[in-house]
Amino acid sequence: MFSKVLVANRGEIAVRIQQTLQILGVATVAVYSDPDSTAPHVAMASEAHSLGGQTAEETYLDIEKLIGIARRSGAEAIHPGYGFLSENPRFARACQQAGLVFIGPTPENLEALGDKVQSKEIARRAGVIALPSTPTCSRIDDTVEEFVKEWGFPVLVKAAAGGGGRGMRLAGDAGQLPFSLESASREAAAAFGDGRVFLEKYLPSSHHVEIQVLADGHGNTVHLLERECSVQRRHQKIIEETPSPALTPKLRELLGQAALNIARAAGYLNAGTVEFLLDPMAQRFYFLEMNPRLQVEHPITEAILGVDLVGWQVRIAAGETLTLHQDDLWANGHAVECRIYAEDPYQNFAPSTGTLALWRPPSGHGLRLDSGVAQGQRVPAFYDPMLAKLIAWGPDRPTSLRRMDLALAQFPVLGLITNIPYLREVIRHPRFQEGKYDTALLESEVGLNKPAVAAESEELARALAAWASGSYSGDGQLSRSGLPAQNPSPWHNIGGLRLP
Repeated sequence: MFSKVLVANRGEIAVRIQQTLQILGVATVAVYSDPDSTAPHVAMASEAHSLGGQTAEETYLDIEKLIGIARRSGAEAIHPGYGFLSENPRFARACQQAGLVFIGPTPENLEALGDKVQSKEIARRAGVIALPSTPTCSRIDDTVEEFVKEWGFPVLVKAAAGGGGRGMRLAGDAGQLPFSLESASREAAAAFGDGRVFLEKYLPSSHHVEIQVLADGHGNTVHLLERECSVQRRHQKIIEETPSPALTPKLRELLGQAALNIARAAGYLNAGTVEFLLDPMAQRFYFLEMNPRLQVEHPITEAILGVDLVGWQVRIAAGETLTLHQDDLWANGHAVECRIYAEDPYQNFAPSTGTLALWRPPSGHGLRLDSGVAQGQRVPAFYDPMLAKLIAWGPDRPTSLRRMDLALAQFPVLGLITNIPYLREVIRHPRFQEGKYDTALLESEVGLNKPAVAAESEELARALAAWASGSYSGDGQLSRSGLPAQNPSPWHNIGGLRLP
């Protein structure tokens, strides 16, 4: 096992990784940008080093700075988390050349699978049908025109590298396509340092289902069941659950085997996720991509299986052998995750910045919070707006959903706008409750012209006055404000308030 590991990331994932490293008895090295100097991941590390800058390009994406800090600190390995450089083969290779272990796939894995075009070829060699797509392109050429003629619109323009919904644009007709190509490429270059994009056939009503895999360096590969990821805004997931309500036992078995075949065909090492689009009516699926990294939604897999995926990432990187056996991996209960974002869903998901004047997460049986912020912290505009992830487990799906709904109702946030009221709206929607939703849910049903919980101006004034005077009790209630304690709205959902 390593004695010291540098975590090349920020926010909740940097905190999450350090928690496991500390349990393993490994010293941690944090890095931080100027806006993150007081962030929780900095305070909890064994040592922390400034990256000297504000933007991602001059901090968390600067390979030379990260390698230099790792070597000076005496770290033996680097964990990239997700996003930033986690899928960058140049970074993984730079770690190797510096004598550092990259806690993740090999550079060759990252080159083959981090490139979504190449990964489709691997899937085809493994006997798995992939969604129709083009080679990488930067403009409308003969290949693009032939693809559109064969498959028609809409098409999705996607970044060849990276993930998380970045570098993706939907083109509904030929007039939108040039702008979609240009804007997706620009965003991909800014987010991943790679502006290559390609076209993919868009299926408007499907299920986005992914399979978690682990592979060690001794020939052992297992899958850790599926995650349902169909609730998305701007092609980015905001709610995930496991097991998927869309899968039959037979389809679950076929998806798991397909994921194993792809991982083995790629000679994969460490943790990864194979993503599929499922046509529930036809009961068939298509390979979408493989993310060669840890996923944001990994906690719900940990919740139903009782495994530490970050721990296994570290152990595999240290050369250990997987002791997990496929026949022993079965779901215990049900888990759902909501991503808490600093954004306004009712204003086209516009990002929100400010100081967290009040941050009071819920707690209780079956709940877990992975957070990268603390009360009093300034939330900057330079990075992804995700603040935390709330996970609810239950012995069955209805119980986990009720726990999530109650937890969201008791999550007061002041100082900036969050999507907490919106998440409650989705969780409580009949189609979601019944498990009969798909990737079109947010566009077609939950919508979004006004908040589900509307605050009258008089109530708003009383609540703000109560908070300012210190009469806010901090337990999801407002004392001496004139609001009935039994009424959970709107003050259990204070994420919708903005203070000057």
